[in-house]
Formats: sequence, C-alpha cells, structure tokens
Amino acid sequence: MKIDSPPQILHSRNLHRVGYDFSVLVQAHPPLSHYVRPNAYGDASIDFANPQAVKALNQALLKHYYGVAVWDIPKNYLCPPIPGRADYVHYLADLLAESVPHLNPEQVRLLDIGTGANLVYPLIASHAYGWQCVGVDIDAKALRNAQQIVEGNGLQQQISLRQQDKAESIFKGVILPGEQFTLTLCNPPFHASAAEAQAGTQRKWRGLGKKPPQALNFGGQSNELFCAGGEAAFLSTMISESRQFGRQCVWFTTLVSKASNLPQVYRELKKVQAVTVKTVDMAQGQKQSRFVAWTFQAELSKNRI
Repeated sequence: MKIDSPPQILHSRNLHRVGYDFSVLVQAHPPLSHYVRPNAYGDASIDFANPQAVKALNQALLKHYYGVAVWDIPKNYLCPPIPGRADYVHYLADLLAESVPHLNPEQVRLLDIGTGANLVYPLIASHAYGWQCVGVDIDAKALRNAQQIVEGNGLQQQISLRQQDKAESIFKGVILPGEQFTLTLCNPPFHASAAEAQAGTQRKWRGLGKKPPQALNFGGQSNELFCAGGEAAFLSTMISESRQFGRQCVWFTTLVSKASNLPQVYRELKKVQAVTVKTVDMAQGQKQSRFVAWTFQAELSKNRI
C-alpha cells in the first residue's frame, strides 16, 4: 500500500516524515475509515477540505503517535496540522540542546501562548520530551475544552492552563512573580481583520480545488485568526513585554508567518536589547515557515549560539 504524503521536508525526529499510513491510523482510530478514499493517484487519502475528515485524522495521529486517547475540539475552532506543529517542538528541543545541553528534560517548562482548544503543542511536547507545559489563552471556551483534553488523558501533572484576562497583554498577568520558564512558543494570529482572514480562507479553499464557503473559516475563531494590526502588531507587543521577563525565561520564541515582518522583528529585538537572536527556518514542501528565538541571558553566548 502506498502512503499518501504531501511533499514536505520535516525535522529528522518528526514522526510524520514518511507521510500518513492510513492502514495504521485507521487501526488506531477506526472512525477515520469513514473518510479514507483513493485520491487522484489511487492512493489512500482524505478530503482535506472536509473539517470532519481532518479532525478524524488528527485524532488518529494524536492517538497513535502521542498516546492521546481523548481529543476533540468545538465546532469552528482551529484544527491544526500535526506534522508542522511537531516540527516547531523538535526544533525547540534542538535549541535547548545547543544552548543548555546539560538541562534535564524534566526540568524544562514550556509556556504556550495561545494554546487554543486543541492544545496540540503541549500534547506533543509533553509526550516527546517530558516537558512541563503551561497553556495560555484568552478564550474561556477554548480553555474549558483544553482542560477536558488534559483530564481525559490524565495529564494534570504535566500540563496546566491559564487564562489571559487582558486582550492587550501577552506575558503580563500569566507569568507569575518569581516564576521560571525555559521556553515560550507562539503561533500568532496573522491577519489584521476579519475581511483579511476571509480572503485568506477563500484562497485556501481554492487551492484545494473547492468552492469557498460563505462562513469565515471551518478552522479558527476570531482570536485565532486575526487581531488589530495583524501579526506585526502582535509580535511587537510580545517583544516589548518579553524584556520585562528576561530573567524569568531562557528563550522566548514565536512563529513568524510573514517573512516580510522579519526586518521589523529584528529592529524591535535590537530596541529591547536582546542578547542573542536566532531564526530557525522550517520547510514543508512549498510552504516555508520559521520561528524567531531570543534571550536576554548573556551567559548563553558561552555555548556559541
């Protein structure tokens, strides 16, 4: 049986480098079988424009590879692609191995900004590396769903959740006085408005060869998709706030969806006097992504980062 594999170049430790083996995934999560059909090449696949099919695929992937037996998301919430999310986590592990090589993985504390209803980053990080994870979100409904995932899988000792009460803040109010984190990660909202998000959704549907729906998106709430000023404004706030917590976190990191925002990011990081800045490129076929990491701790430079 051939494996349906969208062209992608993933991290060497990414469990999804060989693509989707649907025979194995259906065994892990039998409901996935309702959506598996031959694609144009005669290989087993699913309709990636069908939100129920994508959710079933995620449930199978999380169950088979990460031991997550209970996982669901409310209707119209973001259903992220698991392989790309895993790549971010693995490259973060590389960053730690290079900069703090003697750190025990069980001592790592990860702060996920905008964890969402899906909780995917903490699920992968806790399983793959044994990290302690704190997920933060502004959406109470998303956090209630994430808490159900935590409890349904008995992960209360590894994953905890916090609500950000102030829309204008990112780290303020969620990093407590004296608290220490090893890493932060974030997948920021990258649209500046609902109209821009709608246009992006329509392009995505056309890319899948489907007629765009009238609804905004079958995968994302407003706070997941857009914010005032878009990605650039969000990143500016994050960088500005990070300086205040520079001794409480080893590495701050964030995805930067738009390469055109990188010059501004570097200017902002210079302004707040980040000691070391590192950009990590990631690739999945035609899709190029990257995250930027920065630290205020000068002692890390001794490790030649």
